[in-house]
Amino acid sequence: MRHFLPAFCICALLPVSLMAQQPDWEGGFPDGCTSITAGKGATADGSVITSHTDDSHRTRSWMDIVPAARHSRGSTATMYRRVADDSLKMPAYRHIPIGEIPQARQTFQYLNTAYPCMNQYQLGVGESTFGGRDELQSDEGLIDCQRLCLLMVERCKTAREAIELAGELTGEYGWNDFGECLTIADKKEVWHLEIVGPGKGKVGSVWAAQRVPDNHISVNANASRIREINLDDPDHFMASRNVFSVAAEQGWWKEGETFEFCYVYAPESRTSIAARRREWRVFDLLAPSLDLDPNAENYPFSVAPDKKVTLEDLITVFSDYYEGTPFDMTKNMTVTNEEGMAVISPLANPHMPYDMNRLFDINGGWDWRGERTIARWYTMYATIIQCRDWLPDEIGGVVWFALDNVASSIYIPVYCSVTDLPGSYKTPGRPNGFTRESAWWAFNRLGTLTAQRWGEMRHDVNGVWDVWQMELLEAQEPFEEKVLEQYRAGKREESVRTLTEYTLQWGDKVVSKAWELGDMLWTKYDEKF
Repeated sequence: MRHFLPAFCICALLPVSLMAQQPDWEGGFPDGCTSITAGKGATADGSVITSHTDDSHRTRSWMDIVPAARHSRGSTATMYRRVADDSLKMPAYRHIPIGEIPQARQTFQYLNTAYPCMNQYQLGVGESTFGGRDELQSDEGLIDCQRLCLLMVERCKTAREAIELAGELTGEYGWNDFGECLTIADKKEVWHLEIVGPGKGKVGSVWAAQRVPDNHISVNANASRIREINLDDPDHFMASRNVFSVAAEQGWWKEGETFEFCYVYAPESRTSIAARRREWRVFDLLAPSLDLDPNAENYPFSVAPDKKVTLEDLITVFSDYYEGTPFDMTKNMTVTNEEGMAVISPLANPHMPYDMNRLFDINGGWDWRGERTIARWYTMYATIIQCRDWLPDEIGGVVWFALDNVASSIYIPVYCSVTDLPGSYKTPGRPNGFTRESAWWAFNRLGTLTAQRWGEMRHDVNGVWDVWQMELLEAQEPFEEKVLEQYRAGKREESVRTLTEYTLQWGDKVVSKAWELGDMLWTKYDEKF
């Protein structure tokens, strides 16, 4: 597809401390992200959707807009190794240059979150780590997950093109990360790309991709989910040329046996109840008629929802922590009320850090860790991405963006053409510690406070956010009609300014309210938490 020059690599010179690490893992499994996807026939308005909760204790909290650019012939793009950095005020990542690859002559504008997530042509990307066999990870490669997301959104316009680029670049310059699933959406379709390394000391990658049928939803929650692949059906499957040969060389599969990608390359990921419980819950909330077993080892790769999915539905799913199910971690944290009845204590908290799980002897599918819920107290940010082919790209692509624990947060729209973001969203929150200049800290403080007396405080917080969230959802269509009129009148720049101002307005508004709500909780519940 493209011609690339040789890359410069310094991987062989890396000290042990710069080799691949697992700081966001827990109990031997990735404790990271959840991504839900939906085809255009599965959504109420015809959007193609991908999403991502960046559940991390270290990734950066700030975001910005990287504009489109032209690059001179012979330009290069630097690749980095991401390593844990505990030298700052808070745990973070440091990015060490390890080599260069040729830069594209033209790169596109994109929303630069920790995992760059959408570009000006409505290409959207979500992510979830699944790990895979340790012996597949190779430090000889140049490209990790965050860099691959960036390369996709700066260079590609469609999901298929992004998958082809991923295969080509990681095949040439090497994948150095553990197993990852990237959920890639464009205006027509959405795919899950699962990629692992080629083996210790090797340069390359092994990958498979499966398309979510137009009338289906799917999910990845830190476990490989692609099973049998049918490369005679290129409308639904793609894979690297070595997908079978590496498995055979390693003795993980023999020709004539059933080949299942997840069991060949990431078998332990299918044993993780932390992953499987979330898979079940997403399907159970959106397709309850299937009556799936919450303890099953596998679920269908994708399912048809019982009704077409709305943004409101997805916001509800992402804020879920199994309340009302046997897996609700607060179910046994009861007190006796004035009527003599056992009720869940207002101090019962489904968002406890691990030390509190031990203190309260919480036990669940994930042993002393309880249950790995969808909503998470260490979510850095979350996205729900709409791609819509009936609108111009400037209006059709929108990232619904929330900060911190989505169960006590709110999503605002960031259109893929906006030229700026509120200053607080661009301000780093972790390297220098607490600051009122950072949007993330406004929501992190609010989420932490709300969890301390969850049974009561969440109603104060959601009483505000639910109203504002519905206002945003109901205003979306009439607002976009107004912008579309500007666009059709030949006022493209004016329409982009209108979209940018809308994002700036709502970003400033919710951050200001988050600080205000936190102050209110301090006051109202003094001496009660």
